[in-house]
Amino acid sequence: MLAPMTDTKPQASVPTGQGPGPRLWTPAGFREDEWSHAESAEALAGNGRFILPLAIVLGLDPELRKSAKERLGVLLQPGDKLDAIVELLDQLSLVALAFPAFNDGRSFSKAELLRSRHKFEGKVRATGQVLIDQLPHMLRVGFDEFEVSHPVLIGRLENGDVGGLGLYYQPTSADVGKPGRYSWRRG
Repeated sequence: MLAPMTDTKPQASVPTGQGPGPRLWTPAGFREDEWSHAESAEALAGNGRFILPLAIVLGLDPELRKSAKERLGVLLQPGDKLDAIVELLDQLSLVALAFPAFNDGRSFSKAELLRSRHKFEGKVRATGQVLIDQLPHMLRVGFDEFEVSHPVLIGRLENGDVGGLGLYYQPTSADVGKPGRYSWRRG
């Protein structure tokens, strides 16, 4: 008896590092993302939570920004100035900082400044090229949410491996009130 013929066309594969979209990871683990990226203010007409580009957020009516605070986040690209949103931080629930390339670290500085200088208490999210060796540093400077699409990092995080080192030379906003965590301090 012969086996039935099957379709032998090769299946399209997803390129490494690509997938249906990034997964949201926090130090508590992977979770569903309540936020969506949008390109226009019309998104706020619905009931969802939206991350809008800086230019769109700056162009919103101030009353709309205030009334939509719990549903409004802003996306800053590395070249965007943090000063542009400092006066609006009380009207934002989330600041997403982009990492379009692994070798552009300007968003690290913005996260640290948001936490230490501007005392931003909302969510700070990393989006874009979030890589294995950068995640522990991102946690130290104040990021608390990560859009992860890199398959190796996803695998490590699924196994509970965040990586990093236990001793640091420089204090960060994450270390305030934690004495004895620096390798250069002695007893």
